[in-house]
Amino acid sequence: MVTPLQFFFFFFFIFFFYRETASERGNTSRESGRGRSRLLVRSLMQGSIPERQDHTLSRRQTLNRCATQANEMCSIGHNIYLFIITRQEVMKWNGWGYNDSKFFFNKKGQVELTGKRYPLSGMILPTFKDWIQNTLGVSLEHKTTSKASLNPSDTPPSIVNEDFLHDLKETNISYSQEADDRVFRAHGHCLHEIFLLREGMFQRIPDIVLWPNFICIPVINLFSLFFPTACHDDVVKIVNLACKYNLCIIPIGGGTSVSYGLMCPADETRTIISLDTSQMNRILWVDENNLTAHVEAGITGQELERQLKESGYCTGHEPDSLEFSTVGGWVSTRASGMKKNIYGNIEDLVVHIKMVTPRGIIEKSCQGPRMSTGPDIHHFIMGSEGTLGVITEATIKIRPIPEYQKYGSVAFPNFEQGVACLREIAKQRCAPASIRLMDNQQFQFGHALKPQVSSIFTSFLDGLKKFYITKFKGFDPNQLAVATLLFEGDREKVLQHEKQVYDIAAKFGGLAAGEDNGQRGYLLTYVIAYIRDLGLEYYVLGESFETSAPWDRVVDLCRNVKERITRECKEKEICQTCVEALDHSRFPEKAAEEDHYITLLKSFFQLSLWL
Repeated sequence: MVTPLQFFFFFFFIFFFYRETASERGNTSRESGRGRSRLLVRSLMQGSIPERQDHTLSRRQTLNRCATQANEMCSIGHNIYLFIITRQEVMKWNGWGYNDSKFFFNKKGQVELTGKRYPLSGMILPTFKDWIQNTLGVSLEHKTTSKASLNPSDTPPSIVNEDFLHDLKETNISYSQEADDRVFRAHGHCLHEIFLLREGMFQRIPDIVLWPNFICIPVINLFSLFFPTACHDDVVKIVNLACKYNLCIIPIGGGTSVSYGLMCPADETRTIISLDTSQMNRILWVDENNLTAHVEAGITGQELERQLKESGYCTGHEPDSLEFSTVGGWVSTRASGMKKNIYGNIEDLVVHIKMVTPRGIIEKSCQGPRMSTGPDIHHFIMGSEGTLGVITEATIKIRPIPEYQKYGSVAFPNFEQGVACLREIAKQRCAPASIRLMDNQQFQFGHALKPQVSSIFTSFLDGLKKFYITKFKGFDPNQLAVATLLFEGDREKVLQHEKQVYDIAAKFGGLAAGEDNGQRGYLLTYVIAYIRDLGLEYYVLGESFETSAPWDRVVDLCRNVKERITRECKEKEICQTCVEALDHSRFPEKAAEEDHYITLLKSFFQLSLWL
């Protein structure tokens, strides 16, 4: 049924088209431009592009260029060809994060972070080099180099069902079969996956990449100019086609998975589709009365928080991968954030989920926050990691931005007393927004990442603090552990809460270690993965362990893991300790060049408080 608003737009379009036609009868150059615009539009909508003049450009770069040209040539006063620069243009293809951010050794041999995105960017880390050499025993003379760029001939060939491809073109869904697009979405960020990108290649990668989107083209559909189709509808079409032709679908959001969920099975003979949700990145609505927001699954955490902040709200969900991970990824991996103590885990934030499956669309019939009848379908979806279907939309809880935020830190004589303190804080139900306990090795690591001090006075104060803790209080620098704290909320309540936590810490020998140390500890969260990439250049493999354990097993767990790592490395004649063994059978050429790939890592433990 056509609404009055649609009639208005229809007659407006007819008037506009008639006026343009009349004015262009004597202007062949302008008509030629409009014709080229329509050709570009048709090519873009069909998922194909005109033949490239510059063969150094990727398909997505060419699409963006074509879209820009179409906008310039189109006389309509709106940019309706929405090809947003994808993360692929700004992120590394074989490492973590942004292209312009990287740790490196400058000409003076000091470690420095490039770019301008992080508080550490452009700063000198004067003690990190010594820590690498002395703690890990690494020689900076021996450096390995990764592939500078991807060679398409090294990638597995694309296996695509031609009948499927024919039907796909009729849907006007953007797609790519190019090697760089396929490899970029063939992996997460497990150490083994990044190692493969740097030193070898995957045995199997997606055969085709699809982008559900909501681009509106007036040549194809008059009303779509004003009423774009939802990304969800494109996902339904893709899933239906995959069912029709017996194809595999691997959804991808931010690509930050550490569970090998994005790796393609080497023995899979069917066409594998990588369904990229990066263009499904809108906040569809915000309900300020019920404090909820309905969003598409492909929106990243940092973009979601940025847009909500404009209205005075936040989700409070801050996983370490906040910059790049997506809402769909949070739901599908049952994610947790560092401020879960007051905001909850993702299962506490989700109100409603929409998921497309081979059997149809799964969603609750209402947006109620809780139902007494069970089982709850949301708990089947959360943690399914794309095995049941494709999450397209979610309704999540939002909160007003906290009035006051304060960081803090506490030093303990040893790790065991720190654990006991966190246990007491949990018992009294007074945990701050975030509290993390680092063992001595991670404390030493974090201290090595401390930037160069700006003044002699600051350096003097740091020395005085160290003297007070080690000499006056008798803390052993090789035993002490540190907890970082983050408080949020009403200012008066935060200050009361802070006093309560510090009073508990004092009972376990804890000493306040300053707000700056606490803040720096949390800021390091977003650059740690860049450190891993620096280590790989010097034959250092760094991996993280994440698990949960009851309180009475925490200390034993940490001790046993370290002992197991040390024992395994000794048996395999690997220097120091390691978390990831090298399988030479995958790299016979590399194994012939090196006696063994040195794997070095000090096992760090960080205990977050779970209530």
